[in-house]
Amino acid sequence: MKSNKALEKIKILYDRLKTKLRLPDKKLNLKPEMSQETVKLAFSKPHSLAYQLIGEKTERVLPLFRDLDSALQKSGLKVAFKPYVSLTVFATILISFAMLIFVSFLLIGAFRVPLLSAVMFGVGGSLFTSAFSLIGFYVYPIYRADKIRRELEDELPFITGYMAILTSAGVSPEKIFYSLSNLSVPLTVSAEAKDVVRDVNLFGLDIISALEQTSKQTPSERFREMLEGFISTIHSGGNLPAYLREKSRQYMKLKRINLRKFSDTLSILSEFYVALLITGPLLLIIMLAVMAMLGGGSLGILSPDLLLGLLTYLGIPLGSIMFLIILDAVSPKW
Repeated sequence: MKSNKALEKIKILYDRLKTKLRLPDKKLNLKPEMSQETVKLAFSKPHSLAYQLIGEKTERVLPLFRDLDSALQKSGLKVAFKPYVSLTVFATILISFAMLIFVSFLLIGAFRVPLLSAVMFGVGGSLFTSAFSLIGFYVYPIYRADKIRRELEDELPFITGYMAILTSAGVSPEKIFYSLSNLSVPLTVSAEAKDVVRDVNLFGLDIISALEQTSKQTPSERFREMLEGFISTIHSGGNLPAYLREKSRQYMKLKRINLRKFSDTLSILSEFYVALLITGPLLLIIMLAVMAMLGGGSLGILSPDLLLGLLTYLGIPLGSIMFLIILDAVSPKW
């Protein structure tokens, strides 16, 4: 209410000035909803806001990110190439600037470091953060596409069997993918099937063209091979249930082989986890505790107490998070 009253007073003042100075008759568009819409856009669609702000200025750096175009299409992210690059550049600039200010003020206020040295450390931290941000934005679509690939390949033995049952019952290909898109248990293949249904119902494509479009965008080679064989069988008038049953048997054999490989990989990862995140930190904690009791072994501003705190509250949690990410990247879903 106060903001609306203030805007009304500004409009009255503007009308008085307009009558006195004989300004041209133009409406003063002061909308309090503009800032609210901008804030909502920043939180709901940050890539759209970044594209509106610096979209035209990122044309020069687009060739550096040309590999991201195909990765974005395969990752399932509903973001176009140019807005994503704009978001990458905009977020990197903001993060690097925030890190420069944070590191500089931290060193000056907490550690009494001289101004020039603090700014130099801040610039170094800003450059490191910028590189980390760029790598993160670049790798994220690739990681998403790889995750979708693994999930699709895990589901293929069961999905092809389910499709074989439906085709044996005389269900048409359009209704098969409609059934896959509306499964009671949400699967990764449901998102791919929804794209097929959308292309058929919304864009007016036939089922063959929709399957060809999906096969070009999927990150899984096995799923692409299955769709292409599905299309070829429809074109040639072959036995579609027999084709899908054979594919289901092939994918089940591959899944058994992959599960054996995963058990070997899991045993190796468990040994690494014990060595790097249990035994190693335990030895370092004992060594740093003894050094702190003896009152020596400091490395400049890094005292044994500070090293012990960094290892306990920063090193071990970050190492555990990295291990969980690696474990998630190699673990099958089914």
